[in-house]
Amino acid sequence: MTKQVITRGLIVISALLVVSGCSKDKSNTAKDAKGDPVLVLDEGQEPRQMLRYKVAEGTTTTSNMDFGLASLATSSAGAQLSVVPGVRLHVVSGPSIQSRRGTRFDVRIIKAEALVPEGADPELARDLNQSASVLNNIGGWVEIDDRGIIQASELNQRAKRADVPIRLLVMIINARTSLSRVLLPAEPVGTGARWEARKDLVLYGFKVSQVDTYTLTERVGDELRMRVAIQQTAAPQTVTFDEEGIELTVKSFSMYANGEIIANLNALEANAAANGESTGMLTVRTVEGTEEVEIDRAFQVRMTVTYDPGATAAGAAAVGAEKGKSKSGY
Repeated sequence: MTKQVITRGLIVISALLVVSGCSKDKSNTAKDAKGDPVLVLDEGQEPRQMLRYKVAEGTTTTSNMDFGLASLATSSAGAQLSVVPGVRLHVVSGPSIQSRRGTRFDVRIIKAEALVPEGADPELARDLNQSASVLNNIGGWVEIDDRGIIQASELNQRAKRADVPIRLLVMIINARTSLSRVLLPAEPVGTGARWEARKDLVLYGFKVSQVDTYTLTERVGDELRMRVAIQQTAAPQTVTFDEEGIELTVKSFSMYANGEIIANLNALEANAAANGESTGMLTVRTVEGTEEVEIDRAFQVRMTVTYDPGATAAGAAAVGAEKGKSKSGY
């Protein structure tokens, strides 16, 4: 049973270890929270100003996202280390359309490739890139208001195909959501301001609480530099997977991540880099017995963007496939 237990445990922590909340079909976003999702902890120095996104009609943003993950699962039968090969995604967002509730735009992965270590076996490299290519052309659309709060979103049909690794897709979408589109406070703030964005998520049946804490360290015109600290916790809870005959109890779970964001209020996405760790204690019960599993994970994510206020989606896709340079020099 040990291999099955560890595999299922890794899947569960994959589902929990995200950086904002959404599911396959419907987002559990800050918009769904009661009241304002943002709480200002410190208004910062004078002068204070309103922070609002002001994305021009037709704006397109291209980005590269690098994502890496390592896991260590330990049970009574031993330990299993899993290092997931890094993946690089070339993404196009836009062109933007002004809507009644703010800004609506398409998001699409135009190319996914494995970050293969130098000197790796060529056949292995081909296999890894073939596995990554299943993410090609996955996308959808999102609508946000001028504070970055998601009003509506939907994945495209390509994202709903049976061969798409949904749990990995959820992690990618949510990492991009929390890091690339910061929720802005309702009131004016200045340099040194701190604010929280709180979310209550439901991921694959598990309830998770998340707090994103942003600190504004510098503002130059419409460009913001921020630090971000992300924390997730889950109370003890049990979920049953009837089809697989597995009952999972999360005894404890916590995730901490820290990073930096450079956001342009005229662009659809931001430059960002973050790394973090998580720890989870699970009890897995099957017809074969019960196993206790501890899972420790470490992850890194980096996004670099280029935006064009007048680009077309086709032109941006061509540019994004060739380069991932940031106008902010991140």
